[in-house]
Amino acid sequence: MLPKIFESIADHRVTGRCTYVLNELLTIALLTYICNGEDYTDMAEFAELRARDFGLLLENETSPSPDTFERLMAAVNPLEIERCLIESGKQFLSSLAEKQIVIDGKKLRGANPTAKGTNGDYILNAFISENHLLIGQVALKDKENEIPAYQTMLDKLDISEAIVSIDAMGCQVAVAEKIREKDGHYFLAVKDNQKLLHDAIIDAFKLNPAIDTATEMESDHGRIETRTCRILLADKIWDEEVKSKWKDLTTIIELESEVTQKKTGETTVFKRYYISDEYFPKAAYYNMLARGHWSIENLLHWHLDVTFLEDASRVRKGNAAQNLSLIRKLALQVVKKYNDKRSVKKRLFRASLNREYVIDMVMAYKF
Repeated sequence: MLPKIFESIADHRVTGRCTYVLNELLTIALLTYICNGEDYTDMAEFAELRARDFGLLLENETSPSPDTFERLMAAVNPLEIERCLIESGKQFLSSLAEKQIVIDGKKLRGANPTAKGTNGDYILNAFISENHLLIGQVALKDKENEIPAYQTMLDKLDISEAIVSIDAMGCQVAVAEKIREKDGHYFLAVKDNQKLLHDAIIDAFKLNPAIDTATEMESDHGRIETRTCRILLADKIWDEEVKSKWKDLTTIIELESEVTQKKTGETTVFKRYYISDEYFPKAAYYNMLARGHWSIENLLHWHLDVTFLEDASRVRKGNAAQNLSLIRKLALQVVKKYNDKRSVKKRLFRASLNREYVIDMVMAYKF
């Protein structure tokens, strides 16, 4: 009835001691999220009450317990589930060339309830902003380890002719070099962690007229935001030693945001700065890249935390945190790619009520 979504994953469990088929257990986990479930208990409930309606567990007289799902998620290699997710998404994306790849870290806040600040489990995600597709994931311990994780992520991806955007944490000389070595282009946010570069860019915009300026306005969530983007050639950086560290640096970008609260009329203004190896004479292009980078928060991280309650999950045994995050992301892609007029939340609610709707959604994804 349903495609064997996870059939390609090798089953390394002890032969003769496993009651349930690996593909079926993972499919139940996926369907649980699609049907608005949250945790191992919900997976066990789904297995008992609904799995057989989808052609699963037909060879079993019993149903898996929450402990079964907990052991499974802790043991399965996350690279196997990641491969299934990425392979299934290739139908929507034949090539990464000229796409914007957004790389950003997300803390699994509930994974360690005692952790504060930058401590705790993180997952670095690579996301295509135009297509809303995840194309890579790297797990790391603590925010400080995010810098080497960028190198690991870039090694995994074919970024030729793609534009890789990373926030200030990833604005590192080695990261820019890696992107260019792999024939990609970079769009990196610059803050005080690169103080000499940051100050040099600020000075360049103070002393030189912009090549081009673009302004866009957005009114939403009780506020009006006006974003003005200005660009300069990198040779306007007076300190050649600072400039020369960054491989093929060509363009520097200033993005000024003016935000006015509709109720109070209070206005705040702040500026962000970026560097890029690309040169495009229109500032609107770089305004688009900056907006595209923020999309990972709204289109991926927000849904994981608010729609799938990843932020509240306390799972931390073995590989479980990574595997559950991957299955949530696959569920989100399946739900978002379904072509009807409902919101993601309404689709999940309808799926919890209607078997045919779930089948249509999964079959439409064409695993």
